[in-house]
Amino acid sequence: MTSQTTQTSRICFFNQKGGTGKTTVAINVAGALSKRDRDVLFVDVDPQGNATEGLGLLDEYDARPPTIFDVITDREARKSVDSLIVEHEEFDVLPANVDLLNIEYELTIADLMGRMSSAEAQEILADFAINVDPSDLESRHAKGMLSKALDAINYEYDYILIDAPPFFGEISDNALYAARNVLIPSLTESTSQRAIELLFDQFDGLEEETGITIRDIGAIANRVESTKEAEKMKDWLATAFPDVPVWNIRKRVALQRAYAAGVSIFEHSESSDMEEVFMEIATELDDEFGKGEPA
Repeated sequence: MTSQTTQTSRICFFNQKGGTGKTTVAINVAGALSKRDRDVLFVDVDPQGNATEGLGLLDEYDARPPTIFDVITDREARKSVDSLIVEHEEFDVLPANVDLLNIEYELTIADLMGRMSSAEAQEILADFAINVDPSDLESRHAKGMLSKALDAINYEYDYILIDAPPFFGEISDNALYAARNVLIPSLTESTSQRAIELLFDQFDGLEEETGITIRDIGAIANRVESTKEAEKMKDWLATAFPDVPVWNIRKRVALQRAYAAGVSIFEHSESSDMEEVFMEIATELDDEFGKGEPA
């Protein structure tokens, strides 16, 4: 990493429905942006660490503190966030860690502190926290703690991509709050329709609670197969996302093999026709955020 000046765009990959291939999509979008000479930081806040594993960083997942858990929940630890960033061959990574298994508990305590008007009540709750101190809370909620950790990074990336866990919770709220822009991977099967409807409800609730605006900037139909159900869902996705692109990623073994090798499809020895689609996504993101053409 060398310091530079640019405008960083943050994007969250999120769908609370598990099994959508969200992490594989996120890694390959990151790879496509890197292929376009963009400086990318990939942030894994899923306690399961699937992206961290898929990028070959299992040692970082098991590393001792300080970890990403600490930089999210501890104001002092935030000062060392740069030291946790790993240089992957395609892009930089802020890896997940096993300590994130405690993140929902810690952020719930922090959120309760933020809602308490009494300093005495906040201090009582602080006794149950691992790291969080009431002095670190600036609003009536704790949705902005991940954003503070990302603000502390001294390198200005073109993109920060956040891989959120596949469930509604405090850490996924933090990921959405930090990014404000979301890409939604989905399977082309009937159960995805209800999941996306619930997702929109979650966005509305978070916007109402915090006063932010969350933009869905695209949907990605993943693992598309040639079935009547898939065609029906593709039509429904086009209706559900009338103002943003909907990309189709067909089911390809090469994408899973690239994941197993710890890289995106762009660095894998086996090529795939889906590379073109991921490059289309990267190009559209550059247009959306006014990045211009790569040098």
